[in-house]
Amino acid sequence: MSRGVEIQDLRKNFRIARWRGLQRSVSDVTAVDGITIHVPAGESVAFIGPNGAGKSTTIKMLTGILHPTSGSASVLGFVPWRERRKLAYHIGTVFGQRSQLWYHLPPEDTFELLARIYSLKRAEFVRTRDSLIDRFSLGPFMRTPVRKLSLGQRMRAEVAASLLHRPRVLFLDEPTIGLDVIARQELRDLIREWNRNEGVTIILTSHDAGDIEHVADRVIVINNGKVVVDDSVIAVKKQYLGEKLLRVQFHEPAPSIEREGITVVSQGVYELKLAIETRIIPIQKAIAHVMELSPVADVSVEDPPLEQIIARIYNDTKEKRTP
Repeated sequence: MSRGVEIQDLRKNFRIARWRGLQRSVSDVTAVDGITIHVPAGESVAFIGPNGAGKSTTIKMLTGILHPTSGSASVLGFVPWRERRKLAYHIGTVFGQRSQLWYHLPPEDTFELLARIYSLKRAEFVRTRDSLIDRFSLGPFMRTPVRKLSLGQRMRAEVAASLLHRPRVLFLDEPTIGLDVIARQELRDLIREWNRNEGVTIILTSHDAGDIEHVADRVIVINNGKVVVDDSVIAVKKQYLGEKLLRVQFHEPAPSIEREGITVVSQGVYELKLAIETRIIPIQKAIAHVMELSPVADVSVEDPPLEQIIARIYNDTKEKRTP
């Protein structure tokens, strides 16, 4: 049995019906356009692209929800759309905007229910559950109804629940959406730890560049149903993630800034938004330089919008293909 994820010339077309008055026309729309990808066991992959690029359609085929129009795929040796029930025992899924936890029950009860759904042996379930409770710091709220949990607590419990049956592949769709900075980083660290210590293959979709930097080893960019980039995070980061956004609030009117590697994006009376080229000036030095100019009330560091990064990647690859 293959332990990785194999996709070969995978394609998915949808038939769309449109009405103009009493006349009905049907056309084919290609969501996934012949992609080929190999993900070895234990790798952590960020699968990204703009809305409508084909990410969700691909994930739905890999989890057996959708049948492809043509091509082939296997996950851990299973053909997802033919062996969906068997595959379900070996994969985990986490969707940031959809919960598998019962809203009015505490996580403890949902964990017990999942143990029965997956037919887990009691001793094995208890051992895994206790390990997850410890590593994900779930103890203080295991008996609290999910409706009373913070979003950060709920998402930690969601990921832990998806790992109870010890899946070999974990599909994560926007797992950090809506989380504050601290909760987001905690969840990234936990996912990364499980990937490295347990060898779980991670396939992550996200609109947060920080998720990609901290969780993935490799980045696959898809646009218009086609793979446009497939490279290591290190290579993509070096080429495309070399910019940070710095928001600074001052006690006094914002000073003017002229330094190589620092560009003023927007300016208010007491606030500056700066783009920092980290290849030219490290973010720590940029912050130190700004603090030397005027008393700082608050400062925050952000990643540029992922859509902006993806657009740049797509434009660069498009230019390379153009003779």
